[in-house]
Parts: sequence; C-alpha cells; structure tokens
Amino acid sequence: MPKVRVLVWNEFRHEKSDPTVQSVYPHGIHHTLAAAVSKIDGIAASAATLDEPEHGLTEARLAETDVLIWWGHKAHGEVRDDIVNRVAARVLAGMGLIVLHSGHFSKIFKRLMGTSCDLKWREADDREVLWVTAPGHPIVQGIGDHFTIDREEMYGEHFDIPEPDETVLISWFSGGEVFRSGVTYRRGMGRIFYFRPGHETFPTYHHPQVQRIIANAVLWAAPSAAGLPAKYGHRPIAAD
Repeated sequence: MPKVRVLVWNEFRHEKSDPTVQSVYPHGIHHTLAAAVSKIDGIAASAATLDEPEHGLTEARLAETDVLIWWGHKAHGEVRDDIVNRVAARVLAGMGLIVLHSGHFSKIFKRLMGTSCDLKWREADDREVLWVTAPGHPIVQGIGDHFTIDREEMYGEHFDIPEPDETVLISWFSGGEVFRSGVTYRRGMGRIFYFRPGHETFPTYHHPQVQRIIANAVLWAAPSAAGLPAKYGHRPIAAD
C-alpha cells in the first residue's frame, strides 16, 4: 500500500535568529515534525521552507504531496500570493492541509476560511489542558479524554473562524481562558485540520501526544485512494 506523502512547511526564521528557539529545535520545527510523523507506518515525510525557490512549494512538489503541514508566524506576508493560490487549488482538488499554531494567520488558512482568524493571546508560560470533545474521532485515537502541556502560549476565544465541521479538542488555560484547539473543515475535495499548540519557544512538538495527534490528522486528511476527481462543465445527454 502506498505511503501517505507528507510535506512539512515551516518559515524557518525563528530558529535562525532566536537562541532559545534554536536550542529547542536545532534543526528546525519542520525537521522535528517530519521525523515525528515518519515514525508512523504508512507515512513518508519531507520538509520545505520559506526561503527556498517558490517557498519549496513548486507545482511538481505539491503534485507529489498528499498532506501539507503548515507552520508560520513572523513572515506570513512574505508568502507569495501566487503560491497561496497554488496551494489553495491543491486543497480544493483533494490535498489535505494541517495548519498549526500561529498558522491561523497564514494567508492560506485565511483564504480557505474567509474570515480574519483573529483571537486573544498571551505568552506567559500558561499550563494548557486539552480536552477531547469528539471521542472516537480518528484524530484523537489513542489520546484518552485529555492531556496536559505544562508550558504554552495562551490562545483565547473568540476565535474568528467559520463554524467548524467538527470540534475535536478544546483547551483550558491556567488564566481561565478556553479555546477551540482542534477543528476540522472540508473545502472542495480537501480536508483541513487546525491544531493550536506549538509556540516556538516551548518544546511542544516533542510532546508525544501532540505528535500522535498530528500523525493521526495526517492519516485522516489524506485523500482517499478510491476517490475520483469531480467533473464539471457542460453535460451532454447520456446515451441509453
């Protein structure tokens, strides 16, 4: 059975300029995530970054990608609009998309949501408890009813996104805030999962349950091998 082909995209800017981030992710967030999901049978992952030609998101590369994982923060505006159009077209055609943490402000996520995707935030070493709100969903397989991240950035409601197809996880923070931290959407033929945790100065992507959820989401978002592309345009009368 062919493996799910995953491309992990990362700005790769914080790791070059911030010693704290470099100490947590010495090879970049993208390599940490690619290595984590590649541990799962049936997944093969590679990585791309903002400063590569065409941001590493060429037509050929995307054509060979089943699921794209996106992490961005400080350089959303540097992503070329034509590349955003290219990624959006692939999602509508069936490629899965997993958007992480501050990727909620990425051009691609805002394009596909059609809203500001704004929220409240606080970087203050908050404790985060993530509660499963959709028991039995494939994305939370093996997670139990909740898990804890000892230090994370707070995101709080209201989160300006369309009503999700499914809310899989909600977070509670030590300041009392709550947040819809795991939500799913379908756009065209593609499946989208937004997953909140992942501030760059904390070792969140080394957390085994965070890694498990991302890997589960990859398998959930992958296009079905049995799926057929939709056909549009003029339809002649079929012969008997």
